[in-house]
Amino acid sequence: MKRDIKLLEQVDGDKATSVTALDISMEKNLPELEGLLAKDVSVFYCDHHRSGDIPQSDKLEALIDLDAEVCTSLLINQKLGGQYAKWAVAAAFGDNLFASAEKLATEIGLSDSETEFLKELGTLINYNGYGASLEDLHIEPAELYRQLSQFEDPLALLDDETSPYHVLKAGYALDHAKVTSIEPSHSDAQCKVFELPCEAWARRISGVFGNELANQSPELAHGVLTLNPNHQDYTVSVRAPLNNRIGADEICSSFPTGGGRKAAAGINQLPKDDVAKFTQVLSDFYKSSN
Repeated sequence: MKRDIKLLEQVDGDKATSVTALDISMEKNLPELEGLLAKDVSVFYCDHHRSGDIPQSDKLEALIDLDAEVCTSLLINQKLGGQYAKWAVAAAFGDNLFASAEKLATEIGLSDSETEFLKELGTLINYNGYGASLEDLHIEPAELYRQLSQFEDPLALLDDETSPYHVLKAGYALDHAKVTSIEPSHSDAQCKVFELPCEAWARRISGVFGNELANQSPELAHGVLTLNPNHQDYTVSVRAPLNNRIGADEICSSFPTGGGRKAAAGINQLPKDDVAKFTQVLSDFYKSSN
């Protein structure tokens, strides 16, 4: 699940001989990573989020790239020599890296229709990662991985009516229909902010909705605030302007439960009383960076 990123704490360092960590912030997992390395556990770590200081250890292989046009799937695709490049295209689209995804799609000779399907598939897989609990999701992430891993070629999901693609497509259509009528709670020359209700559909759609807004208005930053079940604070998704893909991580990390990457970041619990402050910080950052 998105934001459930402190996954190394689930690893028993006394039993593990090697660990592969993908697409989770090293900065957020640093104590556990250092603990594994201290026990001589070999770790391969590949990510594109804020890393903090990378530990120096001959037990650690770190493949980290914070460039705003890079995501973990593209890094793994390079390491694998393009063995599963179609999956990398889908994942890059899911991370809203359209230019990088389209470049790779062209390099491997995909048709326009194949590229469009992988764009939709990547969006749907990303969409299924958002929620306050596993109950919010259409398919539990570990189960989705098991189902998807049966398909060496992601294009095969389209014609298999039992594939998770069709389940996610139907769920996404219902959720998206509800969010299209939401008007921004704040709008200025630098950014727009949207507030979504405390509903499962809103939690599911929030991240993909932010990506959609970014593509519709590439000159603007966007904040999507979803009311948490305690009704006291919001889960926040921030998207930097596509024309200026910096700062989302800095903005979110300035709040206690925030983090992420340059182009897209989030805050787990933004108190209601801090919404005005958040909006001001968002607007001021891009006003000064233009």
